[in-house]
Amino acid sequence: MANRSLLIIGTALLFFTNLCQAEVISITDPSYEVANDPSGIVRPTRGMTMVQVKEQFGEPEAVRPAVGQPPITRWEYTKFEVVFEYDKVIHSVVVK
Repeated sequence: MANRSLLIIGTALLFFTNLCQAEVISITDPSYEVANDPSGIVRPTRGMTMVQVKEQFGEPEAVRPAVGQPPITRWEYTKFEVVFEYDKVIHSVVVK
């Protein structure tokens, strides 16, 4: 009788451990390799610095000088343009 009880308890434990499994997703190191635009183009995100943009996307094809106060600078790439306030990205747009 004791063996049968242990068998039932053991089987129940095995069954419930399968139900208690979960998938762990870590987002501590985000990657910008996922397209952040419906067109599928990866582009800089708000808050990135000029240095980070150059490291990830390379040198821009054209740099428009800073205008106004606060200074607004625009970098042009083949598929997108990036707008900076001081040295931080405030917007990036896909060029059609």
